Amino acid sequence: MSRTIPGRLQPGPADLSGTGPRRPERLAWLVLLLTLVGLAAAFSLGPSGAATTDSGDGGLPAASQSAQVADIVKTFPSGSVAPAVVVYDNSDGRPLTGAQLDQITRRAQPLGALGLAPEAAGPVVLKGKVATVAVLLPADAGGERNTAAIEKIRQTAADGITQPLRAQVTGGPAFRADVAAVFKGADTTLLIATASVVGLLLLVTYRSPVLWLVPLAVVATGDQVAAVLVGALAPHAGIEVSASSAGILSVLVFGAGTDYALLLVSRYRDELHLTGDRFTAMARAWRGTAPSVVASGTTVVLSLLTLLAAELTGNRGLGFAGAIGILVAMGFALIVLPAVLVLPGRWLFWPLIPEAGQAPAVDRRGVWARIGTAVARRPARVALAGSALLVLLSCGALDLHTGLARSDSFRKTPEAVLGQRTLATVQPAGAGEPLTLISTPAAADEVLAAARRTPGVASVTAGDRTAAHARATAVLAAGPGTDASDAAITRLRSDLAGIPGARALVGGTTAENYDVERATEHDTRLVVPLVLAIVCMVLIALLRSLVAPLLLVATVIASYFAALGASWIIFRTVYDFPALDITVPLLSFLFLVALGVDYNIFLIARAREETLAGHPTRTAILRSLSVTGGVITSAGILLAAVFAVLGVLPLITLTQIGVIVGIGVLLDTLLVRTVLVPALVLLTGKRFWWPGRPEQETARPGGLPG
Repeated sequence: MSRTIPGRLQPGPADLSGTGPRRPERLAWLVLLLTLVGLAAAFSLGPSGAATTDSGDGGLPAASQSAQVADIVKTFPSGSVAPAVVVYDNSDGRPLTGAQLDQITRRAQPLGALGLAPEAAGPVVLKGKVATVAVLLPADAGGERNTAAIEKIRQTAADGITQPLRAQVTGGPAFRADVAAVFKGADTTLLIATASVVGLLLLVTYRSPVLWLVPLAVVATGDQVAAVLVGALAPHAGIEVSASSAGILSVLVFGAGTDYALLLVSRYRDELHLTGDRFTAMARAWRGTAPSVVASGTTVVLSLLTLLAAELTGNRGLGFAGAIGILVAMGFALIVLPAVLVLPGRWLFWPLIPEAGQAPAVDRRGVWARIGTAVARRPARVALAGSALLVLLSCGALDLHTGLARSDSFRKTPEAVLGQRTLATVQPAGAGEPLTLISTPAAADEVLAAARRTPGVASVTAGDRTAAHARATAVLAAGPGTDASDAAITRLRSDLAGIPGARALVGGTTAENYDVERATEHDTRLVVPLVLAIVCMVLIALLRSLVAPLLLVATVIASYFAALGASWIIFRTVYDFPALDITVPLLSFLFLVALGVDYNIFLIARAREETLAGHPTRTAILRSLSVTGGVITSAGILLAAVFAVLGVLPLITLTQIGVIVGIGVLLDTLLVRTVLVPALVLLTGKRFWWPGRPEQETARPGGLPG
């Protein structure tokens, strides 16, 4: 047997389309050239990493009362300003002394000079323990301008005061500044952490000092292209993409793109054992891998696009960005990566260079073959045990709570939240985030009276008026985000709606959060059935079966609930999170169902290929598990690790999504795909493919022989 020379073209079967070796090589170079041209065009659209079109949360439903109130408030003279509230108190909880009040009063004048008004409002002393000074800032100030203003206010407020007196700055502008600080440098941190995790896992998987760099470089380039495309296209589509969605975009591109790369490289290495021509090997690997990658990617893209029908603008932005990201990942994995892999030659795999003539026979003594043999002995017991474990883990979600308050959404509590908590010690719980009432001027007095009679409303204060609208402020007795607060908002809106000609609306931050929760419930009822229908249709088209898709989707749904239950136990015992963010269950479901079914696609598509090659269903599933076990497990562990990287960001919502999806992917990879699905296939036999009959169909060329 002749020895393969790394990097040299070896004689072998006919390569691409029966042509000589020079044509596919030229095609590969052409792909790289066109890729470079495309990169230049993409980056000309905007700077690298321009993935966001909006720095806010972008989550308020446009048709909600709170959104309407936010728009109307801008028409008031007072709507052009937003107060930053400086809260003074003693850190030991003692009442303020006269000397301390003098210090606070002296601070009021320089604080006022930082705002729009000649003087700051205050100090206002509350129960002798807390004093507040309000500094009016432009309501439309955002980004660096708002952050700089808050930094100056904090420096000035603390200047010259002595312990135990302390100053905390809260209010809307302070919240915006603290949220901006949370995401400052987050893109870079997330990118470095993600690339490091992917690089390490690729190095361990390939055991080559060179090969791992190729898929990492290709996927990283795809991530930057996706970021630029989203930033350039979103404004034209009328889509707002938040900073958190941009972080999830990078995770999706790196996770899915690297998974696709693992599948292609694994198949390419197998084919290099069968032919001396690396171009023929890549053609065969591509034909064997592309259908599964396209089916997998299409499932994820279509699932993400269902979010465009959501009420929450944040969900629509995530769906838009994620769909573009997955499309880019598929394109780079199936077009760019093959060219980059095939041109250098076999030396990329050094020191484990695959040699032609050494066919990769199915290892019946390997770990995956042994697992398959064990499952085949008692498939009914295995299926029952696997299902029982998923049900047991799902029970952890029985006491699950949703509705994470904005003040609890940070891993490290920012100053704006601390100031709000200080105010809550001397005011009703809802005073930190009061409601805004809007009505017609003629009905303003009647609206005030009705609001004061509503149970759960602590106080109501009349505000300014315009020719079209009257404004008032209502403070709730209950804290924002609680059941009592939600009930009070519902009653208040109902009572005010009954006033003829008032056209009353209830808004404000607390009402906004309430409306987001209601919209999320609507989006869940809409998106979940759409995602399940899409996954089923893609599986039916790929497998030409009705039984297989239903079983596969059922296993993925079961792993989602198991992941939710296991994660909630971790959140309560390890992280001490009080609740899940209201959007987390829906987004976690979307990612887990769309991405989790990938591994079932990779396994069952290979089983169908083996069946088409003449193997009975029992043999086909065991061979598929043995052949794909290593690469799919590596892909699953990598994807779980990439989602876990979301935990580096100090936003609890992203941490929760990362943990749930990570656990779910591991369950899909190590339990569902490895044990449960093979057991179900063995139990159903030929009926698994019904109404198709792949055992009677003709095998397609290009697959790995037995």
